[in-house]
Amino acid sequence: KAPCKGGLATQKEMRRSIMAQIIVKDKIVEAIDAWHQSKQERPRQHMGASMLGHPCDRWLWLSFRWAVIEKFAGRILRLFRRGQMEEATIISDLEAIGIVFKKTDGQSRVDFGSHVSGSVDGIIESGVPDAPKARHVAEFKTHALKSFEDLLSQGVQKSKPMHWAQMQVYMHGLGIHRALYVAICKNDDRIYTERLHYDHNAAEKLVDRGRRIAVADRMPEPLSSDPTWYECKFCPARKFCHQTKLTEQVNCRTCAHSTATASGVWECAKWGNDIPEDWQHQGCSSHVLHPDLVPWKMKGSDENGWRAVYLVDGRKVVNGEPGPGVTSSEQLINGVI
Repeated sequence: KAPCKGGLATQKEMRRSIMAQIIVKDKIVEAIDAWHQSKQERPRQHMGASMLGHPCDRWLWLSFRWAVIEKFAGRILRLFRRGQMEEATIISDLEAIGIVFKKTDGQSRVDFGSHVSGSVDGIIESGVPDAPKARHVAEFKTHALKSFEDLLSQGVQKSKPMHWAQMQVYMHGLGIHRALYVAICKNDDRIYTERLHYDHNAAEKLVDRGRRIAVADRMPEPLSSDPTWYECKFCPARKFCHQTKLTEQVNCRTCAHSTATASGVWECAKWGNDIPEDWQHQGCSSHVLHPDLVPWKMKGSDENGWRAVYLVDGRKVVNGEPGPGVTSSEQLINGVI
């Protein structure tokens, strides 16, 4: 065969040029994703209504207690953003066909007490085909192709039980007996809509479950003790539940002194006051790891009364406010004993 024009030297230069382009592109993507990761939101202050259909009581308790905080990659955060941006487009399309939304400044909040609350994507006043006079709770979701196809074949309740539960809870809180679910396929922009009816008993059980878990002092049992169980495999708490049994978070909600009350506040037994949100994230030097968030046996408290004594590798370790021979929660988590 005749050699390529320009010879081997030119071919090598072309390959180097292509590789340089690929490297630059990767660096741009890495920088964008790193920026999104640096802007990661704090965990929710409340028990989210959107989570009440989650199958595991323990995960709800751990996430509400900020004992396991899920961190997302930049690409996933960009996907979340895309879903949020889609809401305005969906509303615009629905309004174009005569559906009338309640005018609000942003999403409408629904509060159920005992730390349980959520935000509704929209409230429809009228204009939904087949029920033009009925008010509806509006819920908007974006789906990848596989998820969207499953939704088409099974409907919301079977395919997306958490979405179904979310809408039941919102209907319950707002006194609205219909919901409109609008799903967009991100691959080809197909739209799926479904009208749902209010199920009072299901909604009431969901809200009661959220309140019960939010104010529980002790950690619930897990959905499964089998780490290979399909719902545990990709759970953010898998490492905690099936490996370490140790939280990596030091904040007021992982402290044995704090209590979530039915009145919707967090109380500190040590300092005798309600804990403001900013303080909850920071914790204090008197932090004592909650006994359900460590793998060690608790042997009681020391003479101070505000410190816990844990049996770690066969020896007693005092955990709590600083003092001679006391190990901080950070040190315990990091294995500095």
